[in-house]
This record gives sequence, structure tokens and C-alpha cells, in this order.
Amino acid sequence: MSDYHANSLSDALRRAAGGPFLAAATDRVAKNAAAIAAQLQHAVLADVPEFSKSRNPDLLPELAHHGREHIDEIVRLLRGGGLGRFDFVHEHARRRAEQRFPLEATLHAYRSGHKVLSRWLRESALTAASPAEDAQRAIAAIADFAMEYTDAISTTFAGTYSSHSLMLADVAGDQRSQLLQILLDGYDEADVRAARILRDAGFLDERQSFCVALARSVDPTEMLNASRARRLADSIEHIVAEMGVRRLIDVHTNKVTMVFAAVRRDSGWTAPRSSLAKQMRAALSFVGNAALIGVSNDVPSTSHIPTALREAAAALELANVSQRVVQLSEIPLQRLLLHFAAEDFRRVLPAWTNEFYDADHKARGALVATLRAYASVDMNVLKAAQALSVHPNTVYARLQRIFDISGLEARSFNALTDLLIVCDCNRHGASGISDAGGQSPSSSRLGSR
Repeated sequence: MSDYHANSLSDALRRAAGGPFLAAATDRVAKNAAAIAAQLQHAVLADVPEFSKSRNPDLLPELAHHGREHIDEIVRLLRGGGLGRFDFVHEHARRRAEQRFPLEATLHAYRSGHKVLSRWLRESALTAASPAEDAQRAIAAIADFAMEYTDAISTTFAGTYSSHSLMLADVAGDQRSQLLQILLDGYDEADVRAARILRDAGFLDERQSFCVALARSVDPTEMLNASRARRLADSIEHIVAEMGVRRLIDVHTNKVTMVFAAVRRDSGWTAPRSSLAKQMRAALSFVGNAALIGVSNDVPSTSHIPTALREAAAALELANVSQRVVQLSEIPLQRLLLHFAAEDFRRVLPAWTNEFYDADHKARGALVATLRAYASVDMNVLKAAQALSVHPNTVYARLQRIFDISGLEARSFNALTDLLIVCDCNRHGASGISDAGGQSPSSSRLGSR
């Protein structure tokens, strides 16, 4: 209890002790302790719905016991006992924190209890005090005491509840981090040391499949802020909480890292259930627009989780604001090849590549758009013009411009394939050009014909 609350409560006790009514009023409260405790319980249940909704069998008996403890403490204080440390309040706060009972619900219960206790104290003072002038002073003194007492116990409870909750969160966080690291390290189910931890967490049940997902903010620097990263993790936890999958979600290496596990078939004789990764990809699509998410494919064993982690990382790198949630199996093969071979492509792109990118930029993307449209309609100029809403001569002019730059005739399948790869290299970040080429446009090629 802080010095401020201790001093305020002591002052209220001194004012109450100055009246001749105090001993009789205190005796009346002590004699009716059982009735007061029952009224406290009834008031709390009527005013605070969380106590009625909870299915915790310990909650109501502990609430009744705690109410009686307050009555005993009030009687002790009014009979001249010195201020204690409110150990019973600290213990009650730790119990509620361990059971994750809402803090505000108990503080509301204290406010409801204050009404009952102050009424009993006031009526007891009125019974003992006379004449009217003494009664008025008695009521004022008792009202001050009841208010200061409720303020002191509420502050004590809130402080202990918060500090104990933080300690429990730290312990749970350490355990969660340890389990996540074991999963990401890919310990085999045969590893005795890791198997016990995984089995206790439910990740060694038979016939399970696993997948990994990674999430980060669209602005990656926001993940450096621990509270923002934790809010993203908590938001994802809330979204997937109703799904019948085992999960482990934590902030790891500046990303929200998720490991999911679910039974892939009921028995060896039944068909596999639908892909876990597809289920999670659908659920994660409800995460807000400020997040990018990559989802791996299913893997059959904890020893394969590192592979799933790499898959999720690759999918996350290919996510963007237009496609916020990407599952590896949904990525086109060409896009994956370009992603994984980006470093090598930087060394082999032809010398005309930068000139082509500059020309396309000046044309506001018209050259690349024309190549893509031309390819999508099976190399039909008329259909490509229709798709682009331009005249066919415009398509011919753009293809000629591309030929002038590259020496590649886009109406040839092989040349069109090379040109599209160059286009995708620019989109996927493999556009750095080495100056080892010096090739003429007419002879430059990505591969042999």
C-alpha cells in the first residue's frame, strides 16, 4: 500500500476513533458479520455479471471467504488495530491473476461491496450515536473511513494483480519461446529430450500435419516496436482461436511466427482431411490490411518444420499490398524460379535490359503490359489490342519498339518467353545488371535457341 493511501486511511481511522459511538458500532458489525457477508455476495452477483458467467468452481467460495476477510479486517481496524499489509488482498489478487479473471470485474466487486459495508457502518453508527449532532459527525467519519478503506484495497489489489500478471506473462513467454525454438529447430520425434516438451504441448499426437506461417507489418520497421509486434500476434491469436487446430504463436526474429498442427486423418483407413495450410491461409486472410503473411505447405513431421519455415519465409517475401496472404503452393512456378534464382539472374541478364526498363518506365508500363497481354491471348495481336483497349497498329508499334531495343521478335515463342522473364525479373527485384555483357541487341539471349 502506498504512503498516500496509508496516511489517508490512518487519518480516517483517527477521526472515527474520536467519537463515543465507535465501540458499539464496531460490535454491531462484528455480531452481524455472517449477514453482512451474505449481502456482500448477493450485491456482487447482482452487479458484476462476470462472477455468474464464470464456470470456475473456486471463484464463488473464494469470493465469499474474501468478503468475510474484509469484515474481519474492518472490525480489527475500528477496534484500534494498526494498519496491516493487506496480505489477504495480495493473495486474492494473485489467485485472480493466475486464473485470468478480469481485473475490472474484481474492482467492480469492491465498489459494490463498498455500498453494503458503508451502509452497515452508517446504520451501526446511528444506532450508537446521540444526540443528532454526534450522529452527524459519526456518519461523516464512518463515510470517510469506508471510502478510504475501499480506495486502499482497490489500489492494493490492482497493483498486485498487474505485477503478478506480468510475471506470469514472462514465465509463459519463456516457455512459449523455448517450445517455438524446439519446433523451428526441427527436432525429430525420436529425440527423447525434446519429445517430452513437444508431447506435453500436444505436438506429438499421431497422424498430425504441420504448417508454418510468418507475418509482419507492411512497414517492416514497425516490427521493431515490441508492443506493436505483440499486438499483431495477439490479433492473429484472436482470429484463429476458434479453429480446432493446435497452435503456437509468438514474435520471433521481428516476425510473428506461427506453427499450426492438426490431425490429418482419423485413422490409417480414412482419407486425409483438407490441407491444413489452406485452412490457415483462409483464416489468416481476415487479418487487417496492415499485415503481410506467408504460409508454407503442409509437412508431415516436426523434423520437417524447418523446411516449412523456409517455405513460409519465401511466401512472405512475395506477399504485397495487393496479395497480402500468400501460400507457397499458390505461387506460379515461374515466379518461384525467379525468386530463388534472383542473384544468378542479376549476373546473366542481357545488356539491353536497363534500356528496356527505362523505355517501359517512360511509356508508363505500356511495353510490359503489351507483352503480358499478347502472351495471355496466345500471341494474337487483335485480341491483345482488344484487351489493352488500343488499336492493333499500336500493338505492332510497341512490339517493334521492343525489337529495336532488344533484337528479340516478340512474335516468336522463344523470344517472347525471354522477354517475359526479363519483365518478371524487374518486378521481383532481380534487375541489377552486370556490365560484363556488352552484347549487341541482335545477338543477346537469355538462353540458347
